[in-house]
Amino acid sequence: MRIGLYPGTFDPITLGHIDIIRRATALVDRLVIGVAINRDKGPLFSLDERVEMIQSECAILAQETGVEIIAHPFENLLIDCAHDVGAQLIVRGLRAVSDFEYEYQMVGMNRQLDDTVETVFLMAEAQHQAIASKLVKEIARLGGDVSKFVTPTVADALKGKLR
Repeated sequence: MRIGLYPGTFDPITLGHIDIIRRATALVDRLVIGVAINRDKGPLFSLDERVEMIQSECAILAQETGVEIIAHPFENLLIDCAHDVGAQLIVRGLRAVSDFEYEYQMVGMNRQLDDTVETVFLMAEAQHQAIASKLVKEIARLGGDVSKFVTPTVADALKGKLR
């Protein structure tokens, strides 16, 4: 069984994330969405809320693709999380060249830690390249329309959280 790991903070999950998840399902039999606890980023949503959003947003996608998609919180090294879930593949989404520079360094470090776990980069579709959770939260905080960037359920969750 091919198991992939798509890690991130997902605060909140965006249409860009969902696009990468959808495309990653073509590469694996099981896709684990590694939800980073990452206290340093000061997430708007709690870990449980982020896991619940991912499970909810990916339920139909899992049915459509036949790929098991599960959310798995983690706070350890990414390579250790990959070992914990049995992943042979780490999926990373790229939006811009600046993303690549950071990801390139991460791949090098992860390969030093375990050269049997491969990393695959998927470029975000053009309509999703500008989407970043940080910017979505800022737009929502300032009363802007985030419907082009997140699902209606996530948009409602943002509104509720920012009231």
